[in-house]
Amino acid sequence: MAERTWMEQVVERVVSQVLETRLPRLREDLVQRVLEELQPQLGASSRANPAELLRAISGIHAGTTQREILRALLDSAVPYCRRAALFVVKSGKAMGWQGRGFVDIEAVKDFSLNVHTGLGARALRERTVAGGTASEMDLRFIEQFGKPSDEQVLILPLMLKDKVAALMYADAGIDADVKTDSAALELLVFSTSAWLEVASLRKQASRESTPESPVGVAVGAAPSFADPFPAHASKHIVTTEAPPATGAAILATTAVAEETPVEDTPVAETAISATAASAGLANLPPEEAEVHRKAQRFAKLLVDEIKLYNQAKVTEGRENKDLYDRLKEDIEKSRVTFQKRYGATAAASAEYFQNELIHTLAEDDLSIMGANFRR
Repeated sequence: MAERTWMEQVVERVVSQVLETRLPRLREDLVQRVLEELQPQLGASSRANPAELLRAISGIHAGTTQREILRALLDSAVPYCRRAALFVVKSGKAMGWQGRGFVDIEAVKDFSLNVHTGLGARALRERTVAGGTASEMDLRFIEQFGKPSDEQVLILPLMLKDKVAALMYADAGIDADVKTDSAALELLVFSTSAWLEVASLRKQASRESTPESPVGVAVGAAPSFADPFPAHASKHIVTTEAPPATGAAILATTAVAEETPVEDTPVAETAISATAASAGLANLPPEEAEVHRKAQRFAKLLVDEIKLYNQAKVTEGRENKDLYDRLKEDIEKSRVTFQKRYGATAAASAEYFQNELIHTLAEDDLSIMGANFRR
């Protein structure tokens, strides 16, 4: 039993040190890449407003499970087309999952898209956006759901770990007098792919750094979770050659568990505040010290996310010394999240969350938080 405990501690320490120090930077890189993509992608032909796109991306990033993230993608896509549908790639087939804007939504869920020829095959093979006319699309799909008003269709691959996990179909609708905005849709799919990768890494870090995790799980191996795409027999089966690795399998191994919110996962450890570092953990029993360390990391993760998604408010709050008033809603929501996890533990009295707010947001200047901030 002692050997098992020792091995668990080794696994936890190694995984935590590697993943926890890299994920905060990964979140920042993701947002930076999205911002960099906005201007080049949006040309004169795009009707997309960058501010609206950023709100759409924020909605996708607000998803705490794969299902929520993918549903948010479809909801966000509709303003830039009129009909959108996701097809999961599984064993060489593209099976319908959900759709938006179609008269018969349930029929979309029961449709197997032909990816052996046409635009579907091109998007799957080249792993890039495939656009063309309705005549290049699966004719069964057009016959069943109707031809788009401008005859133009798009197939966009959703990538996970360099594999096509799903295909998103988009068109202008059968009655709409609009144009499909390819640049905006491509950006939304790109953002979704990136966020799914981050979410899966964060969940994996949480699972592997938990003491109760089985020692037999290899460090760095992604655990298997439920596939968000329901497995059901389609009325239309199109036989194609199965690829060596399917996107659905990747989705299954990188899915985020439904019961655990992404925001409630301790992953960040870099740059722990000086106040937290001086807690004298070396004098505590190992189990209690570990609780304190995890509370520190979790507090930093929550505050880092507040800062990351409210950069303009942080800058204005520092200048006007009313930072708490500008971020009150986000701060209090995160405070409740922290209290739920560590309010009844040995770390409750250390005020890690409060101290991290002052250190990270106010740069160790309490006056910047404003008069309404309760110390």
